[in-house]
Amino acid sequence: MTTVSPAPATALAPAGPGTVCRALLRYYDDLSRVLADTGSRDRTAGFSPGWRLPAPGPALERFFEPGGISAQDLGSYHDTPLRFLNLMHNPRTRTTKTLASLLIVARAVDHIQRTGESVLIITPSSANKATALRDAVLRAHETGLVGADQLRIVCVVPAASSHKLWRSPLTDDDVLRARNPLAVLDASQPLHVKELARALADREADALFARYGVRLWHTMDLSNYAVADTARALFERDHLPAAPRVHAHSVSSAFGLLGHFYGQQQHTGRDWPGTGARYFLVQHLGTPDMVSSYYHGRFDYRPQWQYRDGLHVQDSDPRFPGRTFAPDEQLDTTFYTRTPATSERMNEIIRRQGGGGIVVSLAECLDRYPLVRDLLQPAGVELPADPRQIREWSLVMAVTGVLNALDRGLLDETEILVHGSGSYHADDYRAPQADQLRPITGYGDLRDLVHTAAVS
Repeated sequence: MTTVSPAPATALAPAGPGTVCRALLRYYDDLSRVLADTGSRDRTAGFSPGWRLPAPGPALERFFEPGGISAQDLGSYHDTPLRFLNLMHNPRTRTTKTLASLLIVARAVDHIQRTGESVLIITPSSANKATALRDAVLRAHETGLVGADQLRIVCVVPAASSHKLWRSPLTDDDVLRARNPLAVLDASQPLHVKELARALADREADALFARYGVRLWHTMDLSNYAVADTARALFERDHLPAAPRVHAHSVSSAFGLLGHFYGQQQHTGRDWPGTGARYFLVQHLGTPDMVSSYYHGRFDYRPQWQYRDGLHVQDSDPRFPGRTFAPDEQLDTTFYTRTPATSERMNEIIRRQGGGGIVVSLAECLDRYPLVRDLLQPAGVELPADPRQIREWSLVMAVTGVLNALDRGLLDETEILVHGSGSYHADDYRAPQADQLRPITGYGDLRDLVHTAAVS
């Protein structure tokens, strides 16, 4: 394998952390139109609260306040300008899941205010979605949009991700904890949480409404997330120069990039917007299925590894790491989706508009870590000096993937925009205590937990 020394990052004009656009407030009218259009075509089975937002007012403004976006220059690498799209402005989550979660909960709030019916959200999650939705539910209580007895949430999370959950009043208060439980499934395959939550919603929604008058809403649907991610395209239209660029993103199912593409469709009115947006997927070795699918036509492709000097190495495929501690390492449990249903659509978009993808390893992220830390510091992202404190690797993965791709000649672009979808470390939050989690072993446990939450 050819080794290329990293080129020094050449500074652009200093930009600082940048001005934060309160995107959900700024684009309230645009998002309302996108919601209405999406709802007109929605054929999802099961309960939906509708596709409307509550009327604007001081309470909604306070509720939407954490939904911010900003952009900063990061300098250049191999003479390629790098920009950073910061989607992590909520200090109570540090991930882009806040944007979608606020819109999802706002729709539930509108339903409650219009009908008087209570809503119980159920969602599977690898942790970040659960944290963001729970924070949005809590914000709806705090701002007085709805009462704590009107809106509740049950999250189903694999045990391997429980250390990434964030404590809040929903865990610390006895009554709120009973109404908003964190169900932790100890299963060998984390995807079981998706199957379990879906089955529960399909089988129990009618019974919950008949017995308790509570609507059960399963929110794990691409449309629920795509609408919020259209805000990225609106922000880009208004705040970044009109130019072809690569959008680099750490992905599991690429919901964020599909939402950005949907946003470009919406504001241009074209199925193929012609904006020159190219999409670059960054994955890890635990779930590299989208990159494998795009380049090799199958989800299960992996390169052949050789074990040498304590590492697994390969030089046959530059889209995969040259070195790794383990060929199937789980760098971050955030990325747990296998054979994603979104892969075919993402492949179609990349083939037509350009882009690609790369897989990174922990060893590569550690090699790059000092440079990544220096690149992000002027943008206001403070990575810890000790990478062992990192709990969310999305942003480090994305930047590492871009740098590796530029070194290997896999990207040759006018500009690369790195989507900052998540980054937090041990000092940013407290994980729940063991007695604040509800271990479950299967469907029966979850059913009992949901019924208890509905009447607590």
